[in-house]
Amino acid sequence: MGSKQFLKSTFFSNPLTPASHRRLSNTRKLPFSAFPSKPTSRTQPCCLIKTNGYSSVSEASDPRAVVLEDPEEKNASQFRILKQKLEDLGLECDISVPGQFNHLICPMCNGGDQEERSLSLFIEQDGSSALWVCFRAKCGWRGSTRAFAESKPAYERPNKIARIKKIREITIEDLGLEPPCDEIVAYFSERMISKETMQRNAVMQKRYDDQFAIAFTYWRNGNLISCKYRDINKKFWQEADTEKIFYGLDDIKEASDIIIVEGEMDKLAMEEAGFRNCVSVPDGAPPCVSEKDLPPKETDTKYQYLWNCKEYLKKASRIILATDGDVPGQALAEELARRVGRERCWRVKWPKKNEVDHFKDANEVLMYMGPDVLKEVIENAELYPIRGLFNFKDYFSEIDAYYYRTFGDEFGASTGWRSLNHLYNVVLGELTVVTGVPNSGKSEWIDALLCNLNESMGWKFALCSMENKVREHARKLLEKHMKKPFFNVRYGESAQRMSPEELEQGKEWLNETFHLIRCEDDALPSIKWVLDLAKAAVLRHGVRGLVIDPYNELDHQRPSSHGDIAWTEERKEIRRTAGSGRLREEGDERETETEYVSQMLTQVKRFAQHHACHVWFVAHPRQLLVQQLQNWAGEPPNLYDISGSAHFINKCDNGIVVHRNRDPDAGPVDQVQIIVRKVRNKVAGTIGEAYLAYDRVTGRYIDIQ
Repeated sequence: MGSKQFLKSTFFSNPLTPASHRRLSNTRKLPFSAFPSKPTSRTQPCCLIKTNGYSSVSEASDPRAVVLEDPEEKNASQFRILKQKLEDLGLECDISVPGQFNHLICPMCNGGDQEERSLSLFIEQDGSSALWVCFRAKCGWRGSTRAFAESKPAYERPNKIARIKKIREITIEDLGLEPPCDEIVAYFSERMISKETMQRNAVMQKRYDDQFAIAFTYWRNGNLISCKYRDINKKFWQEADTEKIFYGLDDIKEASDIIIVEGEMDKLAMEEAGFRNCVSVPDGAPPCVSEKDLPPKETDTKYQYLWNCKEYLKKASRIILATDGDVPGQALAEELARRVGRERCWRVKWPKKNEVDHFKDANEVLMYMGPDVLKEVIENAELYPIRGLFNFKDYFSEIDAYYYRTFGDEFGASTGWRSLNHLYNVVLGELTVVTGVPNSGKSEWIDALLCNLNESMGWKFALCSMENKVREHARKLLEKHMKKPFFNVRYGESAQRMSPEELEQGKEWLNETFHLIRCEDDALPSIKWVLDLAKAAVLRHGVRGLVIDPYNELDHQRPSSHGDIAWTEERKEIRRTAGSGRLREEGDERETETEYVSQMLTQVKRFAQHHACHVWFVAHPRQLLVQQLQNWAGEPPNLYDISGSAHFINKCDNGIVVHRNRDPDAGPVDQVQIIVRKVRNKVAGTIGEAYLAYDRVTGRYIDIQ
C-alpha cells in the first residue's frame, strides 16, 4: 500500500476533516510503502516486530539475528518433543529463536482485534524447556513446559514469571534511526503536527529494506532511554529491555503543572496548543479499573514508568489527566490518580463532536477544532473527583430543581389535617421521633397519618410494630381506611359494621399498602436487622415510609470495645454516664446507652436519606415509665424525657409529642394535642401545637372546627 493510500485511509475518509487541509491529499506517491503493510501471515520477515517491551528482528534485516541450530545436530530428540508440545498448545515455534524472547500471536486471545503479537515465548538454548506469557491485559495466559520430566504442559496463571531484566543502553546510531522522510512529515501535518514540533521532540523513522516505521524517541536528561515504533496498522512496539519512562519527560522537569495524555500524538498536539509541560504514558490504557488494592511499587509493573519518574512528578502541584474519553482512557485516568494522589489531579472533559459523541483525545480536538479550542479545554479542566469530597457545583442541578420545585414534594407531603399542615409536613429522607405517655394514642395517630398519606400521595409503608398483633393492627388500619368499625360491639356504638365485601376490599388495600417487618421467634430484633429488611422493602416494593414502634422493643445489647463500634482512649477515661448519676470506671469498655442511641439514630438517618424514605420512630418517655404515673399531673412530656438519651431530640429532624386529655374538667376527653417540639427544616413546618378530635369508633383523627 502506498503512502498516499495510507494517508487517505486514516485521514481523508473522515467527513469531519477540515476542507483547508484536504489539499494534502496530493502528496506524491512513493515507489515503495512508507509503512509495512498488514501481514497476511503471522510471520513478518521484513520489519521489526515488538510487543510489550520485547523485540525480535528477522534474519534478513539484522545481521546479528540468531539462526536456529539444526535439531539433528544438537539435542534433536528433546527439541522435537518440546516443539510438539508447544504446537499442541497452538504456539508456532518454527519462527522462534532459542535463547531469546520471541513474540507470537497468543492462541488464547488471538491478539485481540488488532492481532497483536502479545505472547512472549522463551525457549532454552538447548531446547529443553520453554516458558511463555501473554501481555494483553484481558488475557494474561502464561505457563511453562519441558521436553521431559512431565507428561503434559503445566500452563497456568502464576503471579509472575521470575526473570532478571538487564536495562539496555541505546543510541540513535545503534538503532539506525534517521530523520523522517517527507511522507511522514506530511502525515503528521495532516494531523496538525508541525515539522518544528516533530524536530523538537526528535520524531524519527527506522527503515527496513524498502519499508519504514515512525520512531518516537524517549529521552531523560538529554539521554536516549527507549524508542517506540508505529506502523501503518497503528500497531506499536518498543525496544527490548529498555527502561519505561514518560514520553517527553524532559519537558516536565521542574514543572508545577503537568499534563498526562495517553499517546505520543496527543503529547505533540498539546505542544501545538501551547503546552510543552505534557507527557504521554508509554504503554496505553487498561480495559478497566482494577478492583484490587494498589500493589507495592516493586511489583507494579504496568505502571513502572510512574515510579521511574517519581522525582519529576512529586514536584508538581497540579496534574491534569487528559487521557482518552473512552472507557479504557477513563480507567487509565483513575489508575494514575490512585498512584499520584487524587487531591492534586484535574481531569479534562473533551468537547462534543455531535449531539451524541465526544471527541476522543487531544489530537482529534486539534485536528477538527483547532489549537485554540484544545487550549480552552485544558484551561477548563475540572478537579478530579474524590469520594466524599464535593463542590456545590456538583449539586447545582439539584439546587435548581429545589428552587423551581421540579419534584413537587420540596415542602413535604400534607398530613391531611388542616390544623397541623402549617406545623408539620412529611419530607422524604427525614426522621420523626414521636413520644407521649402510655395510652396517649401515639401509634393510633401514626396509623391515621399513614392512611392519609396513602390516600393523598399513594405512598406505601413498612411497619415494624412490635407491640401490635397482626390482626389487631390490621383491624385498626381497616377501620381508619373504611371509616367503619370492624365489629358490632360496644365501642362501635350504633355505627354499621363493615360488610364482608368491604372487608375483602380492605384486605386488598392492606396487602398493597403495607409490608410487615416482624421477628417470628422470641428474640428481639436489632436496629440493623430492621433496617436491612426495610431496605429490601424499599427496593422491592417501593415503600416511602418506615415505622419503628417502639424503641424499647428492639434489642439494645451494646457492643464492647471488641464489637462493631471502635472505642477511643478518651472513651475509656472516667466519665459520667448520661442520666445515670454515676461514674463509669476506667476499663469498663461497654458502650453507654447515650453512645449507643447516638450511633443507632445515625444509622436510621442515613437509611432515610439514602433511600428517600421517611422514618417514624416511637419512643416512650423515661420519667413516666419509672414513676409509673404516680406523681404525674397530666402535663405532656418533653422530648428530653425520652428513655435512653437526649440524642432522640438532638438527632431527629422532627420531634412530636402526642398527648390526650384525661381530665373531663379540662376539656373533651376525645381531644388529642399534637405538639411539634422540633422542626429542623423550616420549609416543612415550625414549632407549635394543634388539636384533633379522636373518633373512637373508627380510630380516625378529625380537625376540630
